[in-house]
Amino acid sequence: MSKTDTNKLKNFFENSYKTIIINEDRKKLLSKIAHKIADCYVVYDDQININFICTHNSRRSQISQVWTFFASHYFNLNINGLSGGTEVSSFHNNTAKSLEDIGFVFNIKESSDLNPVYEISFNGTDKSLLGFSKIYDHSINKLPYLVLTTCDDANENCPFIPEAIHRFHLPYKDPKYSDNLPNQEATYIQINKEIAAEIYFLFDEVKKLFCK
Repeated sequence: MSKTDTNKLKNFFENSYKTIIINEDRKKLLSKIAHKIADCYVVYDDQININFICTHNSRRSQISQVWTFFASHYFNLNINGLSGGTEVSSFHNNTAKSLEDIGFVFNIKESSDLNPVYEISFNGTDKSLLGFSKIYDHSINKLPYLVLTTCDDANENCPFIPEAIHRFHLPYKDPKYSDNLPNQEATYIQINKEIAAEIYFLFDEVKKLFCK
């Protein structure tokens, strides 16, 4: 598997946190989520899963899962990122390209015109993440998990998820609106910055709770 400079990802992660402004209401929500994660982390033997759910599992939920994968390494916490949708589509090409441009490595594990499976990694870890579109309760999404819905449709169309330990709504603007437009690349990089910044804040809050 090819590798990239881990400093590129680290710098993007840290700079996103430093430059993206997270408003106070959002910080309160993220802090509330952090407290639930910390509580569950102890109950479930120092490990917990976060399942990011968006309708098609093609953009926002995938980006959130990938940055959680990186953050768990960065903060040395056994918090696993999962993702799923209420429908199956594909891990969108623009999503994959933006993450590759930032520094993640994508290798095709299973080729498919409709829904390829990517093996995602980065320099500095011997772990990898399988990225593909799937329903939120797919067997790869191991229990126990907290649910974070990243779009309004998923929040409305999943009124009850019995497997979820806790559930929160953490929506992001869909970068799909920029597809095939001149601002496409900038839009996908921006949503990566916003999600990376909030994942940093979330993990940092969890870490602080353990240091009290």
